[in-house]
Amino acid sequence: MSLRRKLLLVALCTLALPIAGWLYVRQMEMLLRDGQAQALLASARAVARSLVVTGAVPQEQGRGWYVQQAANPITVDGYADDWAPLTPWSQSLDRRGKLLLAEDSDGLYLYVDISDTRRSRADADDVNALAADHLILVLANDGGQRRYLLASAAPGPFTARPLDSPVSGLPDVLNAQWQEDGSGYRVELQLPRNAPIRTLGVGVFDAATGGDPLAADTRPLLQYSATLSGELAKLAPDRVQARVLSAQGWLLARSGRLNTAPGTDGQPGWFASMVYRSLLATRLEDANPWSQDVPRLDTREVGDALAGRPVSVWRSGEERGSVVLTAAVPIKHAGRVDGVLLLEQASRSVPLLASRALFGLLLTSFAVLLVAGGILLTFATRLSLRLARLRNAAERAQLNDGRLDGVFERGRFPMIDAPDEIGDLARSFERLFEVVGSYTDYLHTLASKLSHELNTPLAIVKSSLDNLEQAELSPEAQPYLARARDGVARLGALVRAMSEASRMERAISAAEPEDVDLRDVVRGCAEAYRALIGRRRLECMLPDAPLQVHCAPELVAQALDKLLDNALSFTPEQGWLRLVLRAGDDGVEIELANQGPPLPEAMQGRLFDSLVSLRDKATPGEAPHLGLGLYVVRLVAERHGGMAAARNLEDGSGVAFVLQLRGMPRPRLGG
Repeated sequence: MSLRRKLLLVALCTLALPIAGWLYVRQMEMLLRDGQAQALLASARAVARSLVVTGAVPQEQGRGWYVQQAANPITVDGYADDWAPLTPWSQSLDRRGKLLLAEDSDGLYLYVDISDTRRSRADADDVNALAADHLILVLANDGGQRRYLLASAAPGPFTARPLDSPVSGLPDVLNAQWQEDGSGYRVELQLPRNAPIRTLGVGVFDAATGGDPLAADTRPLLQYSATLSGELAKLAPDRVQARVLSAQGWLLARSGRLNTAPGTDGQPGWFASMVYRSLLATRLEDANPWSQDVPRLDTREVGDALAGRPVSVWRSGEERGSVVLTAAVPIKHAGRVDGVLLLEQASRSVPLLASRALFGLLLTSFAVLLVAGGILLTFATRLSLRLARLRNAAERAQLNDGRLDGVFERGRFPMIDAPDEIGDLARSFERLFEVVGSYTDYLHTLASKLSHELNTPLAIVKSSLDNLEQAELSPEAQPYLARARDGVARLGALVRAMSEASRMERAISAAEPEDVDLRDVVRGCAEAYRALIGRRRLECMLPDAPLQVHCAPELVAQALDKLLDNALSFTPEQGWLRLVLRAGDDGVEIELANQGPPLPEAMQGRLFDSLVSLRDKATPGEAPHLGLGLYVVRLVAERHGGMAAARNLEDGSGVAFVLQLRGMPRPRLGG
């Protein structure tokens, strides 16, 4: 991974800033909401105490039957069509039925639905009516209590039979409707408006299961109170909706409405609202269970308040971008919870302020991130460029066979004047390359120096051996003299080879170029080689079109001689050689391939260095191999602006040596 990418990854660490800011804004929003919740809870406690002190909320005597407000006119026909809007809040009756009570300006309505698949019917006037399936209706007011028998042998209208003596204010006759089907039966009736009822009881008798035929579940009636709502409106804070619930969660009074209209500061957009609800307000409850128009609330918070624990909850508002805070506190009489007071306050300021703070922080953080990323990218780019200059200088030194001429031709080593760590590295490279360059120059001139220095002692040894040969030596000494002469001959060959290499370098540097068709040079060399390769096969492949190159043809021929000499050393007697001339992408290529063992991987980059050879050590009597042949090939290629390379053939059958030539530079004509 490059330095720029690494530093960009480091720059991404600044993302911790917006994350920390988001956590801070979230904590701030939670503290703000907690403060509002505590304030609203304190207001709710104060209102609840005031309701208890003024006696606005009566003490409950156990469970009660709740009377809903009729949503539309009710027709007493025994069918549930008119009761459909009220059905979700029906009340359980004897585990087998449900009870609905509703009132409007015409009076009080009762609807009972009983599940009973086993029939036993009788009219209310029948003497055996109490033994058949029937209902017992109990009505009570301040004057007393009266029971009525509701029974019918067939669907349709019927008259309830009073079971008790008359009571002032309670009706003597009750007209009702009886409807039934395979699942059970339904009873519907209407009580007159002028019959004030304090408690109501309903009993269900099933002839199949038996029981007390006169038993009834009698409870007080609960309903929405306009008087209590008026008292509540006087005590509730401004811009707050207040609701009083019974011990079963039934709505007894309500004042105010939730104000979710946009304020003077505006309202959050849809995106800001989505960000607020997903990133900040993670504790919002669903708004549906808290609907303003339901007659009963049965939420966890209401249950906690009925258990005597004040609680607050934040929920989503019905309008976009709004939230609602609800505080639920118990209403107690002498330590007993008789109801719950709910105070609900809509708020747009909390989401608006939190969203603005979050967006402002994110914009600032991302601006800082962009600036920091830009600075680090600029720094990384500059650092990469400086390191690239060092790399290029080192590569130029390597391409120049270890010499530093390519580095110092245009001045000193780059960035050695820099005061930072890269400058220290550049100065270290410069000192290293100076030492390596001096040593490389010494190695390049070592052959010529050795050949010059060894000539004199070699001549002394040779003359001494000649003198010894003239003297009379014992037969035992003759083999030693022959070995000494062989060693002197080999040393002489070494000295001549080193001298020849030095002369070759000078000859290559002084060679004069000319424009020639390289096909003629390669063809002539191939024809001359056929007489030298014995039983080996030589294939020469030349292009059809002329290849004009500005070069020294004698140097090219000499390089091919060295390549052929190297190839013959590894090609078997019945093997093959292939000489190919072709036009390359930038100049021409001469390839000499031969059958033989592959090149070792470790030596492929050093084959064209001086004094490097892959041949086995020479046996006594053979000429030594100094590894100067391929070195001369490289010098010829470099003199022509190209390079020499070697590779193994893809099929593994041999080796190919390639000589790439671009041509020698043309001399400039003086003006």
